Amino acid sequence: MNATRANGGEFTTAPVTAGQTVHRPEFIRLPKPGSQCIHTGLTRSKLNELILPSESNGFAPPVRSVCLRKRGAAKGVRLIAFDSLIAHLHRHIDGGAL
Repeated sequence: MNATRANGGEFTTAPVTAGQTVHRPEFIRLPKPGSQCIHTGLTRSKLNELILPSESNGFAPPVRSVCLRKRGAAKGVRLIAFDSLIAHLHRHIDGGAL
C-alpha cells in the first residue's frame, strides 16, 4: 500500500521483512537553504546552531560535524555525524529545549 506525503514524495506502509536492511547514514549533509533535513525535519539554520560554535551554545556545539575542503579553499562540504545528531535529539525527547 502506497501513500503520498504532503511534499509529493511517496512512502510505503509495508513492513520490513527479514533480510532487508534499513540504511542509517554515518554522515549527512546540511539541507539546501529553505528546505528541511529529510531525516529529522530540522531546518538548515537549526542544524547550523547545533553544529557550529556560537554564543547560543557556549561555543561548544552539542552535535559533531566535520568540514571537508581542499587545501587553501575557502569553501568546503559540512558533514554532520548522524549518530551525534540523533543522540542529541533523544536527550531532548522529554520536552527539553533544543
